Amino acid sequence: MNAVLIAVVVMLVLALLRVHVVISLFLGALVGGLLSGLGIDQTMIAFEDGLAGGAKIALSYALLGAFAMAVSSSGLPQLLADWIMDKVGVTSEETRSRAASLAKWLMLAGILAMSVMSQNLIPVHIAFIPLIIPPLLAVMNKLRIDRRLVACVITFGLVTTYMWIPLGFGSIFLNDILLGNIQQAGMDTEGINVLHVMAIPALGMVAGLLIAVFVSYRKPRDYQTIDIAAGVETQSVSRYKVIVSIIAIIATFGVQVWMQAIGTEADSLLIGALVGLAIFMGTGAVHWKAADDVFSQGMRMMALIGFIMITAQGFASVMKATGEVESLVTASANLVGDSKGLAAFAMLLVGLVVTMGIGSSFSTLPIIATIYVPLCATLGFSPAATVAIVGAAGALGDAGSPASDSTLGPTAGLDADGQHDHIRDTVIPTFLHFNLPLLASGWIAAMVL
Repeated sequence: MNAVLIAVVVMLVLALLRVHVVISLFLGALVGGLLSGLGIDQTMIAFEDGLAGGAKIALSYALLGAFAMAVSSSGLPQLLADWIMDKVGVTSEETRSRAASLAKWLMLAGILAMSVMSQNLIPVHIAFIPLIIPPLLAVMNKLRIDRRLVACVITFGLVTTYMWIPLGFGSIFLNDILLGNIQQAGMDTEGINVLHVMAIPALGMVAGLLIAVFVSYRKPRDYQTIDIAAGVETQSVSRYKVIVSIIAIIATFGVQVWMQAIGTEADSLLIGALVGLAIFMGTGAVHWKAADDVFSQGMRMMALIGFIMITAQGFASVMKATGEVESLVTASANLVGDSKGLAAFAMLLVGLVVTMGIGSSFSTLPIIATIYVPLCATLGFSPAATVAIVGAAGALGDAGSPASDSTLGPTAGLDADGQHDHIRDTVIPTFLHFNLPLLASGWIAAMVL
């Protein structure tokens, strides 16, 4: 059996059995490394090399959590929440119900818009989530919104945008990584409209979102209203502090956009969070006596996500070190023979397995493209169909992977009060609603293009 496949299965099964995600990732990596013949020493070396790569990401999100708590302590999020509830809290029962329904849809539409814009217009990826979502949890509770629905909305905006729209992160994924790697593998992509080609897989994502919104999670769900800033002294709301909060938020996002524009996006989140915190401290909006409590609470909020991110990088490093991703693809190709339908399904399924383990479409696609392109050419797939297969195979698994930032990000915001489980409330819902429709729509694209 292939070591990568077994490692991913072990990791997922353990996670579903309520074993902590960090332990599941570690044990999965250990099993994969040993089965591939790396040995315990080489497996641990590869795992530790990956941990080093994840440390900076975890530190960035810890500082972002501290910044989010600083914003919360200023009173700005409470003003926003009170304003929304004032709009909902009218006298007539019938009018209140209508207003609550309108507020729910407007909130979901706003969160979706922010998720989409985080990939292109304001390319900050998931950095907006711990800033925007935790302060809105109390409002979601009063509106009785199912947080699994919110997780699906955020993940849809994050994944569908970069896999379909060639702007911002989408330009990197579609033009640089997808088309670039296909060209390097020897296939001419001249004249291919990637927006048109990836429209069919994207429609699968849209179908999954509609099912989540109107079928799976349409019913109200009750949560306790818990103060996420318990133990932190909330400063009195003043116009000055609110203005400083707005300036700090704009500066944090602005620094990230600027650093990405000059080609240093790897450190943009870390520097952006530091700039925001410096503004709060320098202006006195967060008093230096309360700063330690505020920052510690914020870092604590993001601690679990940081540990998962670090461990996920170690898991991905071991999977790459095994060298068995290529053999997994080759074995799948040998099983299907000359059947184009079975071959397309097998390639998409392998992409799902690999990305579920590695946790990043951007990392998976270069690995599989070099193998998929010659295979597609041999089976007679058109260049457009090849782009659709490789693109969909790379995107499959980003939603629904315990190690993906497209699921870790929503959990970071929605679990700020401890009432949203990463596996049951983010991973499983996003896997069912997006990977299965994307698998089907990717196969359809391969057959009709």
